[in-house]
Amino acid sequence: MEELADLLVDTVDSGASIGFLAPLDRAAAVAWWKERAAARRLAVWAAYDGGRIVGTVSLAFPDKPNSRHRAELVKLMVHRDARGRGLGRRLLATAEEAAAATGITLLHLDTETDSPAEHLYSTAGWTRAGVIPDYAEDPAGVLRPTTLYYKQVGADVGQA
Repeated sequence: MEELADLLVDTVDSGASIGFLAPLDRAAAVAWWKERAAARRLAVWAAYDGGRIVGTVSLAFPDKPNSRHRAELVKLMVHRDARGRGLGRRLLATAEEAAAATGITLLHLDTETDSPAEHLYSTAGWTRAGVIPDYAEDPAGVLRPTTLYYKQVGADVGQA
């Protein structure tokens, strides 16, 4: 939890719009991760470099019976010291493969429009579903649009 909190703080402090305002208090970051762990509706993968977490990605699973086939990709983060080496793409592929292996057939996400993350999703085969204006504040408190994406995964992709 402590290392994941450090990564969350670094990601927000470096300008990524992932649901928090800067500066993010470390105690608040730890509390956020602990709340997610207690809910047990989140799968988390972490990437390590030299024994320290430098990236993470999570899948959030809905709690409704009609949604068991899908999950939301949340909090894909790469420490600013580890960016530019393909780690985000590897974390994304890990989450997609794990989702498919557990029977998930549809993934969805939202990301700040025109962000580096949006480029990652569009080049990794995700389909842009639309843009919502003034969706959330970025870390500096400025309202920004978000782009919605989805991707079908698993053995049933393309079969109807």
